[in-house]
Amino acid sequence: MTHAQNNPARKNPAKSRSWLFAPGDSERKLAKVPGCGADVVIVDLEDAVAPPNKARARGLAAEWLADHPGAWVRINPLSTDLWQADLAAVLPAAPAGIMLPKAAGPAEVAQLATAIADGAGADAVTGILPLVSETAAAALTIPAYAGDMPPGLTGLTWGAEDLSAVLGATRKRDDRGNWTDAFRLIRAQLLLTAHACDVLAIETLFADFKDLTGLARIAAASYADGFAGMLAIHPDQVPIINAAFSPSPEQLAEARAIIAAFEAEPGAGAVQLDGRMLDQPHLVLARRLLARAD
Repeated sequence: MTHAQNNPARKNPAKSRSWLFAPGDSERKLAKVPGCGADVVIVDLEDAVAPPNKARARGLAAEWLADHPGAWVRINPLSTDLWQADLAAVLPAAPAGIMLPKAAGPAEVAQLATAIADGAGADAVTGILPLVSETAAAALTIPAYAGDMPPGLTGLTWGAEDLSAVLGATRKRDDRGNWTDAFRLIRAQLLLTAHACDVLAIETLFADFKDLTGLARIAAASYADGFAGMLAIHPDQVPIINAAFSPSPEQLAEARAIIAAFEAEPGAGAVQLDGRMLDQPHLVLARRLLARAD
């Protein structure tokens, strides 16, 4: 039995390229995000909301969610005394999913899944997207998700900002713009684990929201590496991310040609196309590319 079959509660967004955060305590910003083109909007009750505004943010988030089906909510960490009030406020509005920050491991995600079922009903379909790298201890649990996959898990994502503070790291990328060792290890483990679980691998955010050229380069590399989408912290980032995580017309044409070549030779393990020898992995990748365009 596959991980996907073990996880009937998983709810994937129809599109998962761009995941845009919106502060839960800002009526002005919440009013803007529906027109930004993001595939997923995440109403943030955590880092974007100062402690005195938490209660107000819950009320605003619940009202907004009721009118915007398909949105997600980032609650406060389970290590705080805030998350249960967050869930109680937003679950009646039926969010599509919950982002769990500072996730300590699969057991904590399973705890959240139980709380969601208790609060929204056992038949409710609410996804969970944990941020799995915001402490050193949490980062070490990433491979464990493949062996002990929590119910409702929709994907895995990661964050570099909190971890850099924990490590005391004064840099996250080297002089060439590549992740340094600790961050590169976490990113690779997350990508492999998400695919092992058959859930979404979501790339971390690009903090310099004014550098759209840099974002385009990073997003294109993340798409090429196998990520399904990317976090966004500003509306201007959304069209860049959406474009980067969409197959190009040339890629789609090649994928269709590969599939047609195999269909022309049913039963063949390998075929030739434009002077190249193609085997089953090429066919699998071609089908995945077409699925992304649907």
